[in-house]
Amino acid sequence: MSKILPHIRSQSIIAQTRQFRIEALELEFSSGESRHYERLARSMSMGAVLMVPMLDENTVLLVREYAAGLHRYELGLPKGKVDAGETPIAAANRELKEEVGYGARKLKHLHTVSLAPAYLEHTIDIFLAEELYPEKLFGDEPEELEVVPWDINRIDTLLLSGECSEARSIAALYMAAAYLRGA
Repeated sequence: MSKILPHIRSQSIIAQTRQFRIEALELEFSSGESRHYERLARSMSMGAVLMVPMLDENTVLLVREYAAGLHRYELGLPKGKVDAGETPIAAANRELKEEVGYGARKLKHLHTVSLAPAYLEHTIDIFLAEELYPEKLFGDEPEELEVVPWDINRIDTLLLSGECSEARSIAALYMAAAYLRGA
């Protein structure tokens, strides 16, 4: 059954930082009911990308970087914002060069995912990166990221290690593994 989207009666910014913007929405549903919602809106970025860089048919390159939300170092996949005037595929290749020191001759869009669609406007495009070649660009990271090769057939072991808890990275690894198996 197709639903009619609620009518946005008003929309306002109630808080903003350098990185985040919180919006208040006054919505009217087709049933006549009205509700107040708040959401974390998109930043000025044109979107975000996350890459599954395959060094060879079995080896994915993970990065270990500081995760301020959990105040610890976390293993995950390289990711970043799409800059103004940049396509997601160009951003994916740039971020690969900045974070893992490789570019990709072949980038395949696997999926677009959201984190918490009831509260966040943010989505991220997931790319499988293959046919890697060495090329390093300097990014905005405050310290050099550790690149960790991992067997993509051992995702369960990675999860059991407790070093990778980010849902986007976990979903992307399983999607890439299924795609590579031809599933």
